[in-house]
Amino acid sequence: MGSILGGLLRRLKYGKPIVLVSGLPRSGTSMAMKMLEAGGMEIIVDNIRTADEDNPKGYFEDERVKELAEMEDATWIRAARGNVIKVVSSLLQYLPKDNSYKVVFMRRNLHEVLASQAKMLDRRGEENTASDEDMLRMYESHLDKVKFQLRFRTWFDVLYLDFSEVVTDPEAQAKRLNEFVGGHLDVEKMATQVDPNLYRNRAE
Repeated sequence: MGSILGGLLRRLKYGKPIVLVSGLPRSGTSMAMKMLEAGGMEIIVDNIRTADEDNPKGYFEDERVKELAEMEDATWIRAARGNVIKVVSSLLQYLPKDNSYKVVFMRRNLHEVLASQAKMLDRRGEENTASDEDMLRMYESHLDKVKFQLRFRTWFDVLYLDFSEVVTDPEAQAKRLNEFVGGHLDVEKMATQVDPNLYRNRAE
């Protein structure tokens, strides 16, 4: 009851929540953005980063988000109230507290994340100097910290979605997503945005 009352009070004070799509890079955040857009929500993007072989359906990003850690004034994000914006997990901690946020957090098998990132770097001719073991430890530690932040910071409300579950049962996961953001979206259109052919890096 207390959390419900707290949410209502924050809604009265700060208006509609900002829907954030978050997670590690290569965890399905672009897919979630596309689902929400298809369902009927407005997404905040600048279209600077365009679709490519790694994300053939687009990245759905706003470059301003990348500057959150150094940004003295992030009041611009208030314009996203009632809409959707993608914020990578490492930048969630820099969001201003004077908003309410509904965080759609994408989770994916970390071995799949690393494999996908390795292929992206290879296509770009870049090299990752850290070992997979070091990267796994770093990601696990990071995700533990983010989970703690999302649980105990009152301005965050979170729904965890598993990438593989979205791909294998998109309608069920689209229903969960719809209920989380208010229940006003077109679930059928959301589910049709999930393309299993783009699940190209699967754990054994």
